[in-house]
Amino acid sequence: MSGQASRRDVLGGLLVAFSFAPAALAQTGGGEGSGGPPTVAPDLPGTLAKFPDLDAWIRIAPDGRVTVFTGKVELGTGVKTAMAQLVADELDVAIERVDLITADTSLTPNEGVTAGSQTLEQSGTAVANAAANVRLLLAETAAGRWGVAATSLFTRDGAVLDGQGRRATYAELAASTSLAVRARADVPRKRLAARRLIGRPVPRVDLPAKLTGLPSYVHDMVLPGMVHARVLRGPSSGTRLTPDLAALRRQSGVAKVVQVGRFAAIVGPREWPLEQALRVANRGRWVRDAAVPALPPMPAGLLTMRRESQVIDTRRDDPAARGIRRLSARYDRPYLMHGAIGPSCAVALFEEGRLTVWTHSQGVEPLRQAIAELLAMPVDRIRCVHREGAGCYGHNGADDVAGDVALIARAMPGVPVRLQWSREQEHGWEPLGPAMLAQVDATLDASGRIVDWRHQVWSNTHSTRPTAAGDLLAGSEVVPPFTPTPPKPIPQPNGGGDRNAIPLYRFPNQTIVSHFLPDMPVRVSALRGLGAHLNIFALESFMDELAVAAGRDPVAFRLAHIDDPRAAAVIRRAADRFGWGRYRPASNRGRGFAFARYKNHGAYCAVALDVERIPDEGRLIVHRAVAAVDSGEAVNPDGIRNQVEGGIVQSLSWTAIEAAGHDGARRTDYDWSTYPILRFADAPRSVSVEVIDRPGTPFLGTGECAQGPTAAALGNALAAATGVRSRSMPLAAGSPTPV
Repeated sequence: MSGQASRRDVLGGLLVAFSFAPAALAQTGGGEGSGGPPTVAPDLPGTLAKFPDLDAWIRIAPDGRVTVFTGKVELGTGVKTAMAQLVADELDVAIERVDLITADTSLTPNEGVTAGSQTLEQSGTAVANAAANVRLLLAETAAGRWGVAATSLFTRDGAVLDGQGRRATYAELAASTSLAVRARADVPRKRLAARRLIGRPVPRVDLPAKLTGLPSYVHDMVLPGMVHARVLRGPSSGTRLTPDLAALRRQSGVAKVVQVGRFAAIVGPREWPLEQALRVANRGRWVRDAAVPALPPMPAGLLTMRRESQVIDTRRDDPAARGIRRLSARYDRPYLMHGAIGPSCAVALFEEGRLTVWTHSQGVEPLRQAIAELLAMPVDRIRCVHREGAGCYGHNGADDVAGDVALIARAMPGVPVRLQWSREQEHGWEPLGPAMLAQVDATLDASGRIVDWRHQVWSNTHSTRPTAAGDLLAGSEVVPPFTPTPPKPIPQPNGGGDRNAIPLYRFPNQTIVSHFLPDMPVRVSALRGLGAHLNIFALESFMDELAVAAGRDPVAFRLAHIDDPRAAAVIRRAADRFGWGRYRPASNRGRGFAFARYKNHGAYCAVALDVERIPDEGRLIVHRAVAAVDSGEAVNPDGIRNQVEGGIVQSLSWTAIEAAGHDGARRTDYDWSTYPILRFADAPRSVSVEVIDRPGTPFLGTGECAQGPTAAALGNALAAATGVRSRSMPLAAGSPTPV
């Protein structure tokens, strides 16, 4: 190999031969704000298929800085860092010269909702391939200038070079190169060996500001002339406030009362006087909303609710298989809160007939549609801009507070309005994660193998994310009120309440039934992982119970029923790293293991826990948590570890101690004193996550893969430690069954 070729390989910028038809010129490739529907190009990967024009994703400034546009949002998962890594590597530019604009309805592609651990799968794939296209396009421009073949050129540090002393920067080339062209499907990404950033633990770009107290969140926004607001509502969902608005107008610090039907809010220059007025308004002036039905006792009440049943999977590979022992078990979880650390907040400005809302919603595009209907405004006169929220994920109060502030801002043209819910409103009004119940039955044959499996799950919908005005709290309070979108199940393969109800294991015969409960006496919506949390808890707890019945080691029992080699590798890696075969139990201390592939097409994750129960205190101590994860190609391994570590801690809190209280008429938890979450003192003593990187394979998504396996691993460890099995969450307070 020549020295020049070798040097180009090291640089990673050597261009390989291509044969392309001329690129078709397009209009502009932006999001909804660019005008007109997108041109679908099914041959392109990820969301690039929906928005195929390169300038929808990447633009190069005269100073050479690269701006990346994505319709997905940063929720503390590190996706901004991963996106920057992808573009910097594919374009051969320094990561410090890459800027990201995320989820702005006037600037970014409409990528829907950021959910389901699909950001890299959809948007990451799009920006990586768009960057590869831009790099080649700029090289072709340089080749045309110099009268050489593009394949003789290479790129380095934001420039195209020919190896003979000629160099053209991207800024120079972009000045005469239109990126308003359709991406080409056959442009390969950079060779694996030539990547400098992908696969390496690059420091998170979003953390410095958060760790040093600089403004990071929508809560921190300050605009010139901004006023503050507080919304007036009863103590919780299912109640109505009947405030004395005349008295509120006389309160010190209240400059204006905004009323639209039953919706009411107070506005003033400072927050504290509004908080004091809010407390006065709330004193005894609320009534129960008679339109909200009483909640039946949970979880058994789920079995009595109206249901729409569907067999979502069935297999009869061996109808003649004979079992000799049949086991059954029932598992359930209560309603759970999102419990955002920072109460929901939004800022809005209504000016010259246009509305801008800064929001921590995960779906700025559908939120814009809902607000447009709420205000009876053309959707193209509304702009929703994502700003991070403190502790925000899933469908919490972010969308509702955005709808609230939009109504207030419309009543105050030209004045920026900041609205933050109180802690009590956050706990009392955010949509809850649904209560769920699963029944699992299985039959073992004489050799201890599972020959028949039946899983049934009962659940409400797992998404009431706003797509219309009736899906916002304010939409139900204006007069006349808007009608909420009817709840519906999320179809497989992603699923909602039945997410991960279909086992990845191979059983000769199985039937999976989803009982969708359309009636919702409590407002519910997307909580991280949706139904995977309960379904994996049930599936993997039952696998342990069956292993005990068969006299088999739980890890070996799982491996005997799996035929996916990547699944088997993750199971073995977690068990080996934990030291499963060397573990020695002690009094009230035991080990637990669980595995799942999120949605059966996302990341593989296995978790092993070493847990001790302190009988006199009712406390659980997690001495060690060990996980292995296969997310496909790992863009930032450290970011993946962050997500799995966070998922383990969150799931331990959900599974062990969390439950949203309800007295049948309304919620009973309004702050952290009555809704417990895991404290630092109860966090795992040690957490270790091994990332199995598979370069060149598709991104699988990591964000929600650990919640289900952790829940089941905790249940299995407690059963091993105490000799009793808890099948009802929260496990620290459940009624155990002797093993």
